[in-house]
Amino acid sequence: MFFLLFVEVLVLVGSAYAGAAVRVMHLPDGAAPPVFEHFFMSALAFACAIIFSMSAMGMYQLNFTEGLRDPFFLKLMPSFAMGFVILTLIFYVAPELQIGRGILAAVFVIAAMGIFVARIIFFKTSELRFLESRIIFLGSGPLAKECSDLAIHNTSYHKYDIAGFVSAVAEEEVCIPPSKLLKLREGESLASLAVAHNVEEIVVSVQNRRGGGFPIKELLDCKLQGIKVTDAANFFERESCQIRVDSLQPSWLVFGGGFDQSFIRSFMKRGFDLVCSGIILTATFPIMVITGILIYLEDRSPIFYQQERVGLDGHSFNVLKFRSMRNDAEKGGKPQWAAQNDPRVTRIGNFIRKTRIDELPQILNVFKGEMSFVGPRPERPYFVEQLIEVLPYYNVRHSIKPGITGWAQVRYGYGASTDDSLQKLQYDLYYVKNNSLFLDILILIDTLKVVLFRSGR
Repeated sequence: MFFLLFVEVLVLVGSAYAGAAVRVMHLPDGAAPPVFEHFFMSALAFACAIIFSMSAMGMYQLNFTEGLRDPFFLKLMPSFAMGFVILTLIFYVAPELQIGRGILAAVFVIAAMGIFVARIIFFKTSELRFLESRIIFLGSGPLAKECSDLAIHNTSYHKYDIAGFVSAVAEEEVCIPPSKLLKLREGESLASLAVAHNVEEIVVSVQNRRGGGFPIKELLDCKLQGIKVTDAANFFERESCQIRVDSLQPSWLVFGGGFDQSFIRSFMKRGFDLVCSGIILTATFPIMVITGILIYLEDRSPIFYQQERVGLDGHSFNVLKFRSMRNDAEKGGKPQWAAQNDPRVTRIGNFIRKTRIDELPQILNVFKGEMSFVGPRPERPYFVEQLIEVLPYYNVRHSIKPGITGWAQVRYGYGASTDDSLQKLQYDLYYVKNNSLFLDILILIDTLKVVLFRSGR
């Protein structure tokens, strides 16, 4: 995916120069060619605007199962339209980067053809079998079955050819058909079996690793021979962008990588929060004023409502939102899960929920330091007490500030039950473990896509 991104940046920058060259070729003989003192920066601005727009339209969330049947070209024109709007703003702020209208038209045409051809070549090469990774699953129980299902049905960036499964002595339940089990002959090691089947990776998918039956020495031999050995928890994290709590060992959280809460990371995140919040508050202030007026006209005051939520280190704070439900939404006094198509939601409330406008006042919580722009969504104390009892590691999500938007919101969508909370927790744990400035930017781009297409939570 990064290779595709790199290629398309080169295509877009090259298209800018090609468009300029086409324009120069059509000048009358003897006419002076246009002067581009900052043309490289102009080409780079064009590439960044289009890449951002394509990301917002979901063109880098590739479905390799669909391949060329995925109608990416239907998103290409809207992406270019959004890119044109962004470029207009860039040229207004930085006139020295402006590209002439005649050149810009040629640039867009050449860029569209270049992206289209690049994508066709990319999907064609992704179908080649040599790009698939051959793997073996150590285990034949429920965990191995779940891992293999993820490898088979995963539509993201990795393609796998499963060589088979090797049973572990400690397992009691076998969930794999006998035809897929690989037998170790007498005197044959796990490493020699992997080499014989041309295996690049072994996924350790055994739930119980205690006792003398677990082949730790043989796995070490495999690793020393250049065969990758991956734990089931790491496999789930890599393939589904979740941390699965049902197959998680407490020691993995302690000794594994990630969970960076250093001063430098906190300082960068705070700066990112303030910059993003300032920009969005300035851009959306007129929308917030109009929203407040419409809420008042439909259901009178209050326009805003404050609700207690659990934040960093379990401390409570009051989150500020536009009111989207009737005033008597919880007239019984007992908190209720918000449901999809909730009858308590007003007409204006339904619209501002789908477009995320109801979340905008939380920018003030970000300025106060109670929230971040990106992070796990804060939950109400009443529900937190319930979820801590039934969901292991739920409190880990409180180790960082909650956010206006988050990884769970852009990846999972709407949820209003304990099972949904489990799925969102697994995404939140992934974010807590891998949080970085780059991931925050990706989440913001995905949030823009969610708003545009009215999907997600």
